[in-house]
This record gives sequence, structure tokens and C-alpha cells, in this order.
Amino acid sequence: MLPSLLSREIQNGLKQFLRTGFEPSDPLFAEVMQRFTEDESRWMKGPYLQVGLPFRTGTKGKTCFDNFATEHPGHVHQELAWQRLSSQREAASTRVATGTGSGKTECFLYPLLDHCARASKEGGIKALVIYPMNALAWDQARRFAQVIAQTPAFKGLRVGLFVGGRSGKDGRGLMGMTVTSVITDRETLRKDPPDILLTNYKMLDYLLIRPKDRLLWAKNTPETLRYVVVDELHTFDGAQGTDLALLLRRLRARLHTPTGHLICAGTSATLGGNTETAPLREYARQIFDVGFPPTR
Repeated sequence: MLPSLLSREIQNGLKQFLRTGFEPSDPLFAEVMQRFTEDESRWMKGPYLQVGLPFRTGTKGKTCFDNFATEHPGHVHQELAWQRLSSQREAASTRVATGTGSGKTECFLYPLLDHCARASKEGGIKALVIYPMNALAWDQARRFAQVIAQTPAFKGLRVGLFVGGRSGKDGRGLMGMTVTSVITDRETLRKDPPDILLTNYKMLDYLLIRPKDRLLWAKNTPETLRYVVVDELHTFDGAQGTDLALLLRRLRARLHTPTGHLICAGTSATLGGNTETAPLREYARQIFDVGFPPTR
């Protein structure tokens, strides 16, 4: 259908809706909605056509990392994030603010997996990713599983999903990694903690206080946990942001993590759009209690 014809049909439909639903029955105000809708300049704007420009392609192709190739060539913002977040490079806490569909997950996914592959002989949880919603955690768990399955350098890495609810036969989840799924069985995760744990902030609270979940952290030394990522950081504001900030401080105290050891990341498609980054970096600092240096 031609866009020009479609837009006119939408406009006519809106007019009919307003006249049918809101035309006053009082004779004093008869046809007031009719007169209002006829003057389109007073209430109808557009239609506008929004064209999304392509993201700028980086310069290193698929070889940004030494030990493996990424699935696709990185965008400029992804290469900047990889440079900052890699534990072998800047190891700097980073706030990723870029549009929907721009590959925010890959901004932290590859540095986490790269670090865990190099530290695979060490036990314990090396990276923690916190999500605001279980649906988002399940979706990104599939992404982790797919990248691990198709990248030889990540062979043997284990990712666990620990959120509310249970799945699988008899209430049990998956006990091992598959091409599209991570480990979800809680007893398996307790007995053999994963390299990367995906969870939400409420469940993380339970994991720090429930006696039966102490096994999850049993293999962690003070320097085992290297990464803490909060996805959709903008959702943690007000009281919920305060809860998360205190929770992350409790986590470091529980694991005796040295000051300055953690590499933290917060992602958002909403926060941003301003060249002045200081206020947002300060917001991230208050949440994570670590410094977020400006891009060099």
C-alpha cells in the first residue's frame, strides 16, 4: 500500500473516531467536534518518516580480541566498550548508552567471556549480570549460550540463570549447557558454581542471605568476581536504585572484594543523548560505588 494513501486513511479514521466517540449530544455544543477535526493544523501533526541511520562500523573487523573472532564486525561504540571493559586493556567501568538494536549485549558479553576463558581453571563466579526483568534474563541467556557454543575459545565455559520460578520436568531446570540454553537447575549451580551468573537484584538478595545458597560463593576468593553488569540501568531509580546500590555494597563486603578490583558496566537505550556525561557517570558511580572515568 502506498504510504501517502495509508496516512490519509489513518487520518480519516482518527477523525471518525473523535466524532463518533466525543461529539456532544447537547444542542448547545452540536458539531463542536466536527469543527475541531476539520481544522487539521490544530491537532494533527505529521505524518513523519523517521529513518534510522546505520551504526558506524569499527576498524578491526572481527579481530578485536586476541584469542577469538567475534560473530560480526564490531561497531565503533562496541569496539570502544571492548577496549574499556577488557580486563587485559583499560579494565575501566563503563556506562553503555546506545540505541535499541545496536548490540548493547555484545558490548559486555565478549569481555566477560574473554576474561572467563582465561580464568577458566579457577573456580567460582567470575562475572555477575543483573537484569530488571526475568524475561530479559531468559532472552539474553540464550545469547550467552549461542556465543559459547559457536566459539571454540569459550569451550567449557558455564553460565547459570538463577531467577524466580522453575522450569523443566518435576520443577528442575537444565543441568548442563546446550546450544541455546544455560544451566538453570539450582542444585547443580550450588554444587558447581558457574563462571557467569545471570540473575535479578531481588534474587541476588536471597543468594546473599539464604544458608542453602552459600555454596554458590564457596569457591570465590576475594578477587574471583571481576565483573558486575546491570542491564537496563535506567530502570533502577529512586527507592529501587537505592536498594540496588546497597545490595552491590553488601555483595562486595560478603566476598571481601578489594577496592578498585571490580569492573562494572551499566547499559541503557534510554540514558544518554547528551554530550555532557558527568551527571550520568555520577549516577552510575552512586549505584556501583566505583569510578566511571570519561572516554579518553
